[in-house]
Amino acid sequence: MGTDPELSSAARFLLVAAAFVVVVAGMQAAASLIAPFLLSVFLAVIAAPPMRALCRRGLPDWAALLVVVLGLVAAGMVVAVLVAGSLDGFKASLPEYQARLSGLTSQLAAWLNRLGVHVPEQALLTYLDPGKTLGMAGDLISSLSGVLANALLILLTVIFILFEASSLPAKLRLALRSPEESIARLEHMLDSVNRYMGIKTLTSLATGLTVWVWLELLGVDFAVLWGLTALLLNYVPTIGSILAAIPAVLLALVQLGPNSALLAAAGFLVVNTVVGNVVEPKVMGRGLGLSTLVVFISLVFWGWVLGAVGMFLSVPLTMALKIALDANPETRQIAILLGPDLRQRRPRGTESAG
Repeated sequence: MGTDPELSSAARFLLVAAAFVVVVAGMQAAASLIAPFLLSVFLAVIAAPPMRALCRRGLPDWAALLVVVLGLVAAGMVVAVLVAGSLDGFKASLPEYQARLSGLTSQLAAWLNRLGVHVPEQALLTYLDPGKTLGMAGDLISSLSGVLANALLILLTVIFILFEASSLPAKLRLALRSPEESIARLEHMLDSVNRYMGIKTLTSLATGLTVWVWLELLGVDFAVLWGLTALLLNYVPTIGSILAAIPAVLLALVQLGPNSALLAAAGFLVVNTVVGNVVEPKVMGRGLGLSTLVVFISLVFWGWVLGAVGMFLSVPLTMALKIALDANPETRQIAILLGPDLRQRRPRGTESAG
């Protein structure tokens, strides 16, 4: 009996779709276990280049690993000390800030009514409640801080990943039938991911530090908290900079007035314009970008599957998937669809990047 090729294609599509749904449902059910593991992989990818650099300088593997791990522990302790006090103070002051914002919203409704734009005050408070934004920002940072409760598990996983990384190529050569081609693809993917994550981490640190200093100069409360938020959300291009700016600008409006809020917004705009539109495209070059639609969809998808950690890692995860698809000729078309607009002019001197 002959087979209908159309039916076979439809059957394959349904099989792949069903497998995708099962995998996503399993990931969502195991989010409490998967999220710390993915965060460990993320930290290991960031820590791998410094460890290799120390090894090239003559340090033994165990010594380089010890230096990198101590650096991660020190950085984590500094972040924990800075954020813990600010987060507790912000949560204590949150009801007061939300009440002030509700009062400003009522004043906005009255001002619109005087202009002849009749907007019911209750409707404005229901559908446009800026106080909820501050609460959502606090909940997001709290949920990320909750992941740090598994700090020991994350640290141990990072250590084991870094320890096993050096022996992985030898294992693959013994396990695979055609190891050279597979290892070449894997090395290309890992190098691209390392490069992307390294550049993104440096630009995120610069963004967070600049936002912290600027808000501190303006006198905005909990500036270190908003600097950390800008650092984390800088991993989400375009959307992340907007999400990071909203609570800080609203707090500046409530605490210091419209002029300070405009200055805070201008600071976010300048920092993210310079970093996102000048520095990153020039350094990263072609092949290391995602379209804005894919960024938004990945933010929603990974946030739904893994919660706040999924939102934080949404672009790195999608970026790694794109690079893996691009390394295989059979799936390169999908990687092109995930990438940025090819009509955009590439920075000079980056034609061979990536």
